[in-house]
Amino acid sequence: MTVAIAPSEAAVPSADAARLVAEDARDFGAYARTGGWAFGLKVARSVRPGGQSAGETPKISAKEFAELAGCSADRVMRYYKAWDKAADDGLVPHFEALSPGMDVELPDADVWLSYYSSRSSALTPRGDAISEAAEAEGIRPTKALEVAENPTALRAAILADPGTAEAARKALMDRLEEDPALRTELVRDIVRADDLKKAVAAEAKAGDRVDYVRQIVEKGQVKTPAGQVIDAPAELREEAERHLSLIDELDDGEESGEWAREAYDTVRDLVAQTVQSDPELRVQERRAKFYGSLHKATKVFEELTFDDIATVDDIRDIYEDDMLRRLEELQQAIGACISALQSATAPRQEPSAS
Repeated sequence: MTVAIAPSEAAVPSADAARLVAEDARDFGAYARTGGWAFGLKVARSVRPGGQSAGETPKISAKEFAELAGCSADRVMRYYKAWDKAADDGLVPHFEALSPGMDVELPDADVWLSYYSSRSSALTPRGDAISEAAEAEGIRPTKALEVAENPTALRAAILADPGTAEAARKALMDRLEEDPALRTELVRDIVRADDLKKAVAAEAKAGDRVDYVRQIVEKGQVKTPAGQVIDAPAELREEAERHLSLIDELDDGEESGEWAREAYDTVRDLVAQTVQSDPELRVQERRAKFYGSLHKATKVFEELTFDDIATVDDIRDIYEDDMLRRLEELQQAIGACISALQSATAPRQEPSAS
């Protein structure tokens, strides 16, 4: 679109034009060197500090300054806050030392962004926290504040872009350590979703298998199927270390479940071979297995009581033939075990001489 210029506006005397051009150049140079500091100074030397009344200073309120500037008071206060923070750090004079029209040496333009935010949310405690986190990550606070003010845009980026989703996942994991409420809500979301719940269970199983292999490598010991802890033979340790190195070399995001299963199955087979090849260890394994079963059976049988039933009539109410039949079968199995153990402990009879 072409803008028409009236003849009176175009016909500027050459001397005045040169002066105006020079003023524009000086203003541009000042802004190029100092950036927002140039405008921050205008606010700092013209706007009253908090607590000062109109009669104490020729300065005006932020609201009046904004009306004269044709902008919002919030925008003026963002410049005001930035200058205040810089003054506390000793970069610029405090408001009380400035008066309208005064010029002072200003910091470099790049420093301005460390103090100023173009967003009103930066003036809140939440904004302060976001700004501090952004600075810790080495990015401009304004970028983080813009994202925080547009959760819908953040959601869209996460849904559309794998890289953004990965960054969000890592950030959530870091936050979970210091946010128990968020951790609880995330766990609830996972439990409610069947697919996620299955995925968590699968990952937990893979993690347990990797830990089993890792313990062999790091401690030189292994747990047998019956629960014994034995020293791992050299061959077993070497195989465990080989599988573990393959798992540790997987790229981030690469599925480890199949690798964990293969490592676990291979190691367990070698453990079983180790037990079977050593007669003494084989006996110990059988003994440990029996004790394990006996311990489990004992805990179960301790619950088989009628302590919570007051009378014989109450027992008749819950009675079913299958209950008695299965208890009799258990009694027979226990009796067989007892007889076998008693036979093993009975003194052997020497054959009589004919």
